[in-house]
Amino acid sequence: ARIRPSGGPSLRKHTVMIEVRGITKQYGAITALDDVSFHVNEGEIVGFLGPNGAGKSTMMRILTGFMPPTRGTAKIADLHVEDHPIEVKRRVGYVPENVPLYPEMVVESYLKYVATVKGVARAKLRAETQRVMEMCGLTDMARRVIQNLSKGYRQRVGLAQALIGDPPVLILDEPTVGLD
Repeated sequence: ARIRPSGGPSLRKHTVMIEVRGITKQYGAITALDDVSFHVNEGEIVGFLGPNGAGKSTMMRILTGFMPPTRGTAKIADLHVEDHPIEVKRRVGYVPENVPLYPEMVVESYLKYVATVKGVARAKLRAETQRVMEMCGLTDMARRVIQNLSKGYRQRVGLAQALIGDPPVLILDEPTVGLD
């Protein structure tokens, strides 16, 4: 048991899961992000708020290693995103604004494929696929072709693929678009 002063903050050190220092992103003469710094501790839920074009999606793409910053550094679980892009991707579940799915695949097959790519052990593929389908309300859609699903169900498939492997960090860009 940890002892803490009455009413005071916990003495336990917080694990920093996301650390951003001085991130700037420029597209030619346009500055999308200007010297942004913040951190997110384990267990925290943080949202980016701002008008269209404020740089929210740009920051998420930088954090997930899909786009480099012009300046600054980003770390996920103490790994520099630019130096360790593959390891960072293993630790992040990402749902981009427009989820790239394979529309011709069946939901369950697609999720098994994603689990394989993410390194889920062969013996655990079925259980992991079932777990995320249940979490996302997709069990009844397991045998449906993705392109035949409603936008809301396609969004659920995108969320399910992000949850595969139980990553310590989830980054969701407009995750509720199309969901009921």
